[in-house]
Amino acid sequence: MDAQQLLKIIEADAEAHVEFLQRFTQAPSPNPPGDTREAADVLVKYLQASDIEPELIAPRPSMPNVVSDFNCGSKDGPRLIMNGHIDVFPAGDRADWPRDPWSGEVVDGRLHGRGTVDMKAGTTASVIAYTYIHKYREHLTGSVALCAVSDEETGGKWGTKYLLEDPRWKGDCVIDGEPGGLGTIRFAEKGTLRLTFTVKTEGAHGSYLHRTKSATRIAAALINELSVIEKIVPNLDPALKEYMKRSDVRDAIDVAMGAGAADIVLVPTLNIGTIHGGLKVNMIPGDCVFEADIRMPVGLKAGQVMDVIHKLLKKFPEAAVDIQQAASNPANSCAHDHPMVEILARQAENFTGKKPLAIPSLGATDCKHYRYNSIPAYIYGVSPETMAARDESVSVEEFLTVVKTHALAAWEYLGGANGKTVAHCG
Repeated sequence: MDAQQLLKIIEADAEAHVEFLQRFTQAPSPNPPGDTREAADVLVKYLQASDIEPELIAPRPSMPNVVSDFNCGSKDGPRLIMNGHIDVFPAGDRADWPRDPWSGEVVDGRLHGRGTVDMKAGTTASVIAYTYIHKYREHLTGSVALCAVSDEETGGKWGTKYLLEDPRWKGDCVIDGEPGGLGTIRFAEKGTLRLTFTVKTEGAHGSYLHRTKSATRIAAALINELSVIEKIVPNLDPALKEYMKRSDVRDAIDVAMGAGAADIVLVPTLNIGTIHGGLKVNMIPGDCVFEADIRMPVGLKAGQVMDVIHKLLKKFPEAAVDIQQAASNPANSCAHDHPMVEILARQAENFTGKKPLAIPSLGATDCKHYRYNSIPAYIYGVSPETMAARDESVSVEEFLTVVKTHALAAWEYLGGANGKTVAHCG
């Protein structure tokens, strides 16, 4: 068995791959509430049909993690982790959708349903790739683990983060199928710093402005001055800094995440997500609470941001700040020039005709938990277009490309014969 033979087998099974994604999509797994048992059962049955008996690890009974691992023909090689999540965003009101949000219907080359983009297509691709690598494992070296997890959409406490407490689910490198677009490989993510600001004053009748300050006006002034956060300069590795200046890398970022993304991916950003103050229009508010979502790039730590904020608050004695610890995470990254990046890029180029580039992400994924454990983790998945939108749908062609890329990248990484495949694009 070599890479070319494996590719032919994968391509011959394309219809079965699409049917599997349809079944997975048709099993609702919105989070919240986070009950993924029906969708997890679809994965379990698929793996069992491929002569794999997976395990269920469920610290929360309604949130099972479907896991499996095996040794290759020779154990003397790297350990590859294939990670993806089962839970998806809620679908919301059915009336807002032009079709059943869990239909799995294929129309004009797109498979429809909530979570198809984020990330049932990617998880399905990794599960399929895992079954092929398992079937032909005697031709490979090292070991492989599959972690199809729950609870990603709410932070991963009972999913990836929980699994990583057991060394069995760690490895040398991770492939993840989160939606990043076929033109990119994600190697880093911004961190989050979620803050609650509380402003308190005496409050009074709306005409008695001589008696007290308005909590809402103080909050407004503070919000305006918090923009200084966006001027903090991160401490970037010089090699990464030079790489990120490349015009092709900046173009790839803008194509993947929208025009202007390249300008903010390496700088901190501030969003005031909620603000509440006042009881009645003719009363001076005595209380105002607002929440800030600060995204920190690689090279910037929360302590540096908080130093700036505490210095600023000296001008606003009526205001206090609290960190939302459970929702705050450091920025995370791994090498942008790791061998897996080149492997994924080479395999993807075989199927798309264009070599994807390594870029950071603006949002967060479960890859952060691996990177916090010093395990390189890389994302290659379908386009994020329509992610979380009404009538979410994924390109069937892109999905099949991710299946092939994950399988052939795993094959090459694990020392499979003729790992550098040559395939027809288009």
